[in-house]
Amino acid sequence: MPRGTCRRHGPDTPCSCGMGNLYRFVEPVTLYLLKVRGRTHGYDLAGALNETALTDSRIEPGALYRTLRRLEENGLVVSAWDVNGAGPARRLYDLTPDGEEHLREWLVVLERMSQSLSRFVADVKAL
Repeated sequence: MPRGTCRRHGPDTPCSCGMGNLYRFVEPVTLYLLKVRGRTHGYDLAGALNETALTDSRIEPGALYRTLRRLEENGLVVSAWDVNGAGPARRLYDLTPDGEEHLREWLVVLERMSQSLSRFVADVKAL
């Protein structure tokens, strides 16, 4: 990406913002956060998502909620309405045993990808 075109990272920092549809790994990060935090609200997940993200691409709340919906449809996450407390009802999300297994599968995928990326970076540096 040409330097100076990213308002978020500034003119002197290479970033992936302008590199097209870079995969943001929303699913494994969401699964990880549910495993670490346990049963939690989507709003709380959204707050932690970008701090835990695997790339510097910003993950919008809409992407999180679409991912949660898909994970729930696939039996990897369950949700229930929390009607306690002040304000409107909020949805609580929790990881299922199948979701925990899927997180372990993601670990294998990410480890392989990490090895491939390390080789690629070394090859490019060697040019």
